[in-house]
Amino acid sequence: MTDAGPPGLDKEIHHPTRLTVAAFLSGCAEAEFSAVRDYCGVTDSVLSKTVAALEKADYVSVRKGYFGKRPRTWLALTPTGRKALAAHLAALEALAGAAHRAGAETPGTGGADGRRT
Repeated sequence: MTDAGPPGLDKEIHHPTRLTVAAFLSGCAEAEFSAVRDYCGVTDSVLSKTVAALEKADYVSVRKGYFGKRPRTWLALTPTGRKALAAHLAALEALAGAAHRAGAETPGTGGADGRRT
């Protein structure tokens, strides 16, 4: 896991498309390439590049095979990828919580109750 800015944010997952792919795959054992592509709303090329980057980081595994006579590709989030996603999401929650607390405690920001102090 690597940092991208604030501590705990993983640069391999931080990109919105990579995060969307990892989040989608976290909800299933594996998914067909086309299902992931359609969910993410990206082209085959964009998803291929995204998967290659996540595969290089050992966050996604790729399985190729056939469904009948048609070639298919299935994607799965690896245990390493699941841990990295959980840590990244925890870091985002911590960042949001810290920012919320700082905003509530900083004079002149309106605080949590919306009033200027």
